[in-house]
Amino acid sequence: MDFGININKSSRCRCRSRSSPFLLLLLLVLLFLAALVESSIHIYDHETFREIGNSYLLSGGSEGIVASSIGIHDGHSSFIRFENITFWRSKEVAQRHSKKEHSTGLIQAFIFEAADRDDIGGSAYGGQRAICCTPDLAKLEGCKQGQIIRRPSAGDLKWPIVLNTQFSGNDLSTKMDPSDIYITKTGMYNLFFVSCDPSLKGLVMTGKTLWKNPDGYLPGRMAPLMKFYMLMSLAYVVLCGIWFLQYLRFRKDILQIQNCIALVIALGLFEMTLWCFEYAHFNNTGTRPVGITTWVVTVGAVRKTVSRLLILSVSMGYGVVRPTLGGLTSKVLLLGVTYFLASELLDIAENVGTINDISGKARLFLVLPDAFLDAFLILWIFTSLSKTLEQLQAKRSSVKLDIYRKFSNALALSVIASVVWIGYEVYFKATDPFSERWQSAWIITAFWDVLAFLLLCVICYLWAPSQSSQRCVHMFSIFKYKQKMYKMLLADFKKL
Repeated sequence: MDFGININKSSRCRCRSRSSPFLLLLLLVLLFLAALVESSIHIYDHETFREIGNSYLLSGGSEGIVASSIGIHDGHSSFIRFENITFWRSKEVAQRHSKKEHSTGLIQAFIFEAADRDDIGGSAYGGQRAICCTPDLAKLEGCKQGQIIRRPSAGDLKWPIVLNTQFSGNDLSTKMDPSDIYITKTGMYNLFFVSCDPSLKGLVMTGKTLWKNPDGYLPGRMAPLMKFYMLMSLAYVVLCGIWFLQYLRFRKDILQIQNCIALVIALGLFEMTLWCFEYAHFNNTGTRPVGITTWVVTVGAVRKTVSRLLILSVSMGYGVVRPTLGGLTSKVLLLGVTYFLASELLDIAENVGTINDISGKARLFLVLPDAFLDAFLILWIFTSLSKTLEQLQAKRSSVKLDIYRKFSNALALSVIASVVWIGYEVYFKATDPFSERWQSAWIITAFWDVLAFLLLCVICYLWAPSQSSQRCVHMFSIFKYKQKMYKMLLADFKKL
């Protein structure tokens, strides 16, 4: 039986940003106004146990945890804490017992590291794997009938950890003793609640568990991304500074396309800063406010949409070969709105108020429109780029042609890198079903942010503000006017 629970959080960072006072004020206001709050702390609100094999099972969560020092139980300890865990059974089941009975139902919580997953459960004579001990398994495994099958881990005989909770008499509910399980070995830890008692069908649980790493409540797989996104924020600050110095220097010669580039840089910086604040709060408190996360994913969706439309517009020659998009403007805007909605829905489903992965079918339903639109955009971009290059070759505009060839090469490299990375991502996830390589999983997320930033840097370099910016457009307009006049004169000459 598969006991692995994959939890994929969009990972961001904890950092101290030196952004504008307005941005700081906005984020503080959002912190106070966020009414809805979801938590990295796993909350169980009347969760029902599911019948799996010969047991009733409820998943408590799965997270990568970095080990804390042995024997040190302070603010930098790693642990899983059980708080207010209460189990409820039906009246019909409770009434079968008298008040004087001591033990009238057993529930067990077991925690195991992914590498020790085979130490839980067993199989009699090669049959279906079972969690609970049966008469046959009691003979083979030496387990106790009516309890889970547990074999000591080769690395630590105390693991997997099993915690017992009993119903007494005819009580409708029973409360689990509060306890802290300290983690002294780095790994991917899984928590399950199980009952092997057939009479406890329909068992319900409430309460919460706190999963803490040495540096806070963020899962261990997020730790590298904290530093990564701090560096990304600094990178955007540097790019923003360089671009706006050039922007101010040549403000009289600014093209509309350069305003779009400035917008993308600002959105990128704003997005990274928001993620830093959001995850700083997440790491410190263990709670993830829905309001702030929604703001972050919305800014990210806007940034991705504007970035793609910028690349499409540049490929069409906007601002260099043609002063406007003409009749294509409405089509480009329609595509932008559609892409924004698809990206927003996917990002909200993956980030807002989620701890565990959304189901495979649900994710596929949301990923497909986003992937289809990306493929359509790539096709449109390269088709437009090909036409623009043909126009520049026909006009023998060597400077512009050189710019667009460099842009084409950069774009082609980014597409190839994306395809290769998608293949690697599929391989990575297919060969790691239990998330045992969680410490390097951050690279999957980080790659896309780095690629987007590098491509933006290329565009900034090729279309940097300069004295010749407006001159190029005017020259092209004059050329188009002369070409039109030549055609008119030629037509009049033919009439003669």
